[in-house]
Amino acid sequence: MSTIRLATVHAKYSLLETMRVPIAVIGALVFPALSLLFFVVPQKAVAGDPVFATQAVISMSVFAVMANSLFNFGISISEDREKPWDPYLRTLPVPGMSRVLGYVFSIGLMGIVAILPVIAIGALFTEAEASVGRIALGLLALATSALPFMLIGICIGYSMPAKAAIAVVQIVMFGFAFAGGLFYPPQLFAPWLNSLSMFFPSRQARELVIWAVQGGELEPWVWLGLIVWTAVLLAVALVLFKRDEGRRYR
Repeated sequence: MSTIRLATVHAKYSLLETMRVPIAVIGALVFPALSLLFFVVPQKAVAGDPVFATQAVISMSVFAVMANSLFNFGISISEDREKPWDPYLRTLPVPGMSRVLGYVFSIGLMGIVAILPVIAIGALFTEAEASVGRIALGLLALATSALPFMLIGICIGYSMPAKAAIAVVQIVMFGFAFAGGLFYPPQLFAPWLNSLSMFFPSRQARELVIWAVQGGELEPWVWLGLIVWTAVLLAVALVLFKRDEGRRYR
């Protein structure tokens, strides 16, 4: 079997295992949607303005993908490493990349599902607007900007036990969300905080998706920052994966 075929098999059973715990799926779907419903929809100045409402929906979509990537990669990998089944899988003549891609496929699908309620609430209860072509381009930008968050989750999962991973993921998620302008528009930041937030992948992801959906000028710091974050985190993730490759449980 090819690496891709093995990855799809691994993704299939990962999804089946996740579906056996419905609250895990419900949490991924509900939290970003409720954030939009409670914090954006009641604010008529935002929800009633097409530009601001569209940006708010984009911010919550980025948050949904970020939270899904951090939690599922970080916690799933760290939990798998503590199970007796994991050392057995490592003894099989299967490339490790197939397991990593399996995580990408299964968690990526969950990320797509997580943004659907956000888009539905934005379409029904706000003045957010975008053409079909712009929405498709925005989804492509969203998938591209999710790479740093996936890699951060992989680094967390392969570097610490599950109990520590849960705490670290929560700190990283909310820190990136606030600093990246996902909960609070960066236009209202103090100048020093606005400058600092430009170095966060969450802010870069937000600006990339806004550019894809609403158009305008794409600042170089947006795409350069995402490239740097992805390259550095990929190198770190590979080092951590190779370090953990010979790990065995007694």
